[in-house]
Amino acid sequence: MRAFTYERASTPEAAAGATVAGGAKFIAGGTNLLDLMKLDIERPSHLVDIGRLDLNRVTDTTDGGLHVGALVTNTDLASHPRVMAEYGVLSRATLAGASGQIRNKATTGGNLLQRARCSYFYDTNLPCNKREPGSGCAALTGLSRPLAVIGTSDACIAQHPSDMAVALRVLDATVNTLQADGTTRALALDDFYRLPGDTPHLETTLEAGELITGVTLPPPVGGTHVYRKVRDRASYAFALVSVAAILNGRESRFAFGGVAPRPWRDEQAETAGAGSAPDGRARAVIGTAFADARPTEQNAFKIPLLRRTLTAVLEEHATPGEPK
Repeated sequence: MRAFTYERASTPEAAAGATVAGGAKFIAGGTNLLDLMKLDIERPSHLVDIGRLDLNRVTDTTDGGLHVGALVTNTDLASHPRVMAEYGVLSRATLAGASGQIRNKATTGGNLLQRARCSYFYDTNLPCNKREPGSGCAALTGLSRPLAVIGTSDACIAQHPSDMAVALRVLDATVNTLQADGTTRALALDDFYRLPGDTPHLETTLEAGELITGVTLPPPVGGTHVYRKVRDRASYAFALVSVAAILNGRESRFAFGGVAPRPWRDEQAETAGAGSAPDGRARAVIGTAFADARPTEQNAFKIPLLRRTLTAVLEEHATPGEPK
């Protein structure tokens, strides 16, 4: 691990100001950042500890939604009474990630900022445009089985690893931020995450020194909330594919994980096949949402796997009178 300096921020504004200069990073739970520092992938010259800021509460919003502070741990978020009762997809997705010990430390903001779990990103002996821009993408001709099938580019095919973020996308959550000059922003997930294009090392639209202060959930929409994760082993594994669903007839919503550089949702696809039997609807939704997919030979299985997973979700939670 390389040498670095450290300070503990006393306010969000002070934290943002302390990281404007290049080479500085925020640290909270540290469940991803510290691993990357040990592997010499992240090389911050200065760490700003935000762990004691007053950003660790879940509060009601005036319109009936929820505001989740950036430092709310995964464990506390998943077990919050309103989250369990009214945003069940978020509770289930959060519990599907990592282990109990990690969820006790990992934070909401840190979960959104997880770096790619591509094996070539973690291997500093091989080229990776995300790790070293312009060096190339070893995954394009290497082992690509777990990687993305849509939203990729010729520079990067890494997938986003978060379960929580997939649920936040289906809930239409927004990410709240604070800049060093006091400016605040509220970013939809699709505006928060960048697709790789020619600059896969730029994963979000955050500016230098911009701090995630929380996530806002709109008022609950009802329906049946489901998170189904398919992985190589039953626990402590990233998704091959995942489905976050809010089932409410023709108003159902679907977001998908393990298949793109960000949580993948296509609102226009959500009405495809409405009124059809589960398999027909799943075929229509996936066919529309993944019409532009560019899978490799090794990960092309993800699209039919995603269709079968969505079919299973729709079959299991079909209401009386719906086609079988």
